[in-house]
Amino acid sequence: MNELVQRLTEGDHPVRVGGPQPSLEEFQKRVQDMWYAFIKLPDTRGGTDIGLEVDKSAIDLSRGDF
Repeated sequence: MNELVQRLTEGDHPVRVGGPQPSLEEFQKRVQDMWYAFIKLPDTRGGTDIGLEVDKSAIDLSRGDF
């Protein structure tokens, strides 16, 4: 297993909104309109951005506090 993946599977790690223009508004737009979002793991060397496809059937956006 890749060293980074191994480290990230162990313990707790801070997560932030990621992507090219990280903001809560951008995150909301991506989740509600595009069903795709980026998160950033800032404690990795240089930070790691991960793109995630949002599963429409698994979330309730009406409960989101954007």
